Amino acid sequence: MTEAYIYDAARTPRGKGRPDGSLHEVTSVALSARLLNAVKERNGLTGHAVEDVIWGNVTQVKEQGGCLARSAVLKSDLDESIPGLAINRFCASGMEAVNLAANQVRGGAGQAYIAGGVEMMGRVAMGSDGAAIAVDPSLTFKTYFVPQGISADIIATEYGFSREDADSLAVESQRRAAIAWDEDRFARSIVPVRDQNGLTILDRDEYMRPGTTLEDLAKLKASFKEMGETMPGFDKVAMLKYPHLGRIEHIHHAGNSSGIVDGAAAVLIGNAEFGKAYGLKPRARIRATAKIGTDPTIMLTGPVPVTEKILKDSGMAISDIDLFEVNEAFASVVLRFMQAFQVDPSVVNVNGGAIALGHPLGATGAIIIGTLLDELERQDKTVGLATLCIASGMGAATIIERV
Repeated sequence: MTEAYIYDAARTPRGKGRPDGSLHEVTSVALSARLLNAVKERNGLTGHAVEDVIWGNVTQVKEQGGCLARSAVLKSDLDESIPGLAINRFCASGMEAVNLAANQVRGGAGQAYIAGGVEMMGRVAMGSDGAAIAVDPSLTFKTYFVPQGISADIIATEYGFSREDADSLAVESQRRAAIAWDEDRFARSIVPVRDQNGLTILDRDEYMRPGTTLEDLAKLKASFKEMGETMPGFDKVAMLKYPHLGRIEHIHHAGNSSGIVDGAAAVLIGNAEFGKAYGLKPRARIRATAKIGTDPTIMLTGPVPVTEKILKDSGMAISDIDLFEVNEAFASVVLRFMQAFQVDPSVVNVNGGAIALGHPLGATGAIIIGTLLDELERQDKTVGLATLCIASGMGAATIIERV
């Protein structure tokens, strides 16, 4: 098959996803268009340079509704002959956009794509689309549905992670993110967001809380204990599926869970002929992609089986991977991944993760692929794996290899 190469990876800084966040005045379409323009300018793209723009966003209602990808193309300076495809695989939407684009290139359906995603969580609230998995009783009864925070606590209980374990991971995420910014490790990928007058709105991830300590986190109330133990009593629902647990230990809170933020990310993917046409040097090839369905109640364990799948499909072993990006949706997700594969924590989320930097749902999958590539280059390493857990019980993964 034709090789699919990454030629560029760019992202906006992540703004706090609330009314006083720096990006709150910017719509999803406007932020996406600005990032598409940056990719166009950075790589000298002209005319019908790419076959399609594949763009992930999770809450596809209101200003994020319709085919946001096509709207973003039309608002951008890309040629109007370029179409757009909006996709939703929940938290892995940005990664799935990249994987779809790569596999289209590998299959010969066009020479190049721009893929990524956006989520303006401060403007379009998470859950405002009323997903059937959460609101249709005929489905929730069948799947033993519980909110994701309960699922994260089930993982902690099932696999023996304490609150101190989770808090320690969170403190380390904050420490690593602060170092990454202090050392300009994100400089190649960051596209500052400016207003129509050219004034900078945001040029740095603003959700971080450098200096967070275990003592600080110990003061926080467990976020999902009340909804688990009182009406509607989601713990009881979960115990119907996992009676062997006896009870669920609620260890997650705002400090060891991913942050609600605004942001967008894009990856330019193409074959060798595309690179030659535009005088671009490939940075990495996409070696393998994978997705899988998992238990919808515990929901967030997907990174483990999808990693097993992608390694088997590609004939690789966990020891072949130099660096990992595992989305920090909740601390227990990453703890379980490291436990399952006995991975050294020093090679996982080297520059911090979503606990410190935030998780703009539709963009995160593309963000972590770009972060992984930047870090492979910084450390002069070769192979990296990025993976995410996904709502309703799924997992996605991508393996990239520097060229």
